[in-house]
Amino acid sequence: MQEKVIIFTAPSGSGKSTIIHHLLGLHPEFEFSVSATTRAPRGAEQDGIDYYFKTPEEFARLVAEDAFVEHEQVYAGVSYGTLKSEVRRIWDKGSVIIFDVDVKGAWNLKRYFREKALAIVVKAPSAEELRRRLTARGTDSPGAIEERLAKAQKELDFAEGKFDCILVNDKLEDTFAQAEEMVDAFLNAE
Repeated sequence: MQEKVIIFTAPSGSGKSTIIHHLLGLHPEFEFSVSATTRAPRGAEQDGIDYYFKTPEEFARLVAEDAFVEHEQVYAGVSYGTLKSEVRRIWDKGSVIIFDVDVKGAWNLKRYFREKALAIVVKAPSAEELRRRLTARGTDSPGAIEERLAKAQKELDFAEGKFDCILVNDKLEDTFAQAEEMVDAFLNAE
C-alpha cells in the first residue's frame, strides 16, 4: 500500500472525532495517529492511546531533537505535535494514517506530506450549533466555551482555501456518506 495520510481538522465540537471513528470502523487499514501534547488528560484519556502526554520540558526536548513532523502551541502553555516515530510506526505496518489535529498543525502536515495527504476541514453548520455542541458535551466551563468559539472563527478564517475539502457536519449520516466518498476517491487515485 502507498504511504498515504488523511488529515482531519476542525474547531472543537465540530464532530471530527465522530467522523474519524466512523471511518476507522470501515477501514481496517487505517490507523489513528496519536499526537503528543503538554495538556493534562481529560476524563478517562490514557497515555499512548488518546495522546502521548508530555511535560513542557519533555516536549521542548523533543522539539530540540527534531522529533516532530509538526508541532504548535495551540493555547497558552499547551502544545501539540506529531511525532516522526508515530508516522514511521504506522507506515511500517502498511497502514494509512489518520490525523486529528488543529488547523495550523493540519496545514503543516499538508505541506509536509503534499500529494500523500488528503486534508479535510470539518465544520458545524453554524456558530449557534457549535455553541450548543460544546455546551452539551459538558467538558468545558462557560469561559472555556467562549474561548473555543472565538478560536473556532479564527481557525476557519485561517483554513479558508488551504485544504482539499470542507465537510459541513449537519446531519451525521449525510456527513458520514460525504466523508466516505472523499476518502474513497483519494485512496483510489493514483
